[in-house]
Amino acid sequence: MRICPSILNADRNNLMSEIEKVAKNSDLLHLDVMDNIFVPNFTFTLNESESIIKQSPIPVDVHLMIDKPEASVAKYAEYGSKSVTFHFEATSEPRLCIDAIKSAGARVGIAIKPATPFHVISEYLSEIDMVLIMTVEPGFGGQSFMSNMMEKVKEARNEIDRKRFKDIWLEVDGGISLETISIAAEAGADTFVAGSAVFRDPNPASMIDKLRAKVS
Repeated sequence: MRICPSILNADRNNLMSEIEKVAKNSDLLHLDVMDNIFVPNFTFTLNESESIIKQSPIPVDVHLMIDKPEASVAKYAEYGSKSVTFHFEATSEPRLCIDAIKSAGARVGIAIKPATPFHVISEYLSEIDMVLIMTVEPGFGGQSFMSNMMEKVKEARNEIDRKRFKDIWLEVDGGISLETISIAAEAGADTFVAGSAVFRDPNPASMIDKLRAKVS
């Protein structure tokens, strides 16, 4: 089980300090990159992302919520990201994205929005390292967990297990908290992105430990 705090809701004015608070207790740092095109929000430029990835004391899990990710996915991997995830809905060239990330040395993830069925990405399972199922509409932190996405998580888990892709991570992102993380784990998720629950807590590191205890 992996806990990945998202810095979407961290204090942008003291970002590295915020990252240091959670580094020792986290498995990866989740970096949400938004372009105000694919989603109605903007977070980090390419240069800002590069700085975060290179300065982070723990491996970075990049989640690209950007249009036409094939133009830049390789850069995020080249900067040293552990994992780079793109949205299936954002590109007409998913294999181009997969190949570019792999060639640059990072793990490959494909994300799908709540309205996108799992079966559209099942053909790529043999080529990727992670499936990310959004449990909120991408674009903003602090949204409520969509429990109706658990059937999709179960479907993904069943398919991953049936095809014996034991190295594929199944990540959920959105509304993960002490109340919802065990629901996602029971459905089959093994990697959890938590933003608001962590960085809005007075003790972010302790909150990560509490989240981990719920699924250990």
